[in-house]
This record gives sequence, C-alpha cells and structure tokens, in this order.
Amino acid sequence: MDGFTKEQEALVNSSWEAFKKNIPQLSIFFYTLILEKVPDAKDMFSFLKYFDVIPHNNSTLEAHAELIFEMTRDSAVQLRAKGKVDVADDVTLEYLGSVHVQKGVIDLHFMVFKEAMLKTIKKAVEDKWSEELDCAWGKAYDELAAAIKKAMGWP
Repeated sequence: MDGFTKEQEALVNSSWEAFKKNIPQLSIFFYTLILEKVPDAKDMFSFLKYFDVIPHNNSTLEAHAELIFEMTRDSAVQLRAKGKVDVADDVTLEYLGSVHVQKGVIDLHFMVFKEAMLKTIKKAVEDKWSEELDCAWGKAYDELAAAIKKAMGWP
C-alpha cells in the first residue's frame, strides 16, 4: 500500500465532520443504499431485522452508522500515523472478525458497504466531493476491510 498522505487524512477528517452534522438522515440514506443492493442484509442487523422499511429516529441504527464511518475515519488517521489499521481499545479486530463470520458476511457485502459509504459521504459534502476525497475514503475503507477480513480468517 502506498502511504496515506496528510492531504488524504485532512479530506477524510473534514468530510467526517460534515457527516456528523446530519447523522440521522445520512444513516437512513446509507442503509437504504445497502438494502437496495443486498435486501437480505437487513437480517444481519438487529435494528433492521424486524422492519419492512428503514426505521427513522432509530438511535441504534444511527449509532451503528456513526461507528462504521468513525472506524473508517480512524483508519485514515492510523494509516497516516502508523501505516496500518488498528481499532479502538474497546473493540478488537478479532471481535470484529468473529461478528462478521457469525453474521455470514461475504466479500460482496464489503463491496456494497464501500459503495454506500462513498455515496453517503458524497451526499454529506455535496459540492465539495472530489476524486481525491473518493480515493481517500476508499483507501481507508479498503484497509479497514482488509484487516477485518484477515481477522475473519480470509487469506
């Protein structure tokens, strides 16, 4: 992997701030994109499992979306500082790997999540979207996903 630049980290951090300003709406947008591509994925999430539509004003859904985006943002920071991805002290890669295995996550799910994440960030930043921003978030997500896949026992 090429190094993560200071500019890429700044792009991810500033767009993360834009995302945080509208978590309720952007969370719904994010999960809607995912379920449009993989409808069966709703059964993987306790906060979606028993609903026919994405629930609004659902604090668990919003918290989960925020966590996914925050972990990706943290990955950008770690890539810049350490050249590798770690996760927060209260969550281990082994735990994330085991949860993803338990839920039956496959490679397609990682690809759909990435696409939904990039579209959600694009919506959050609106006219500030750029190819550089897409690349920065994509790289941070890819490295986080690779670390989780490794923890899942994938080659």
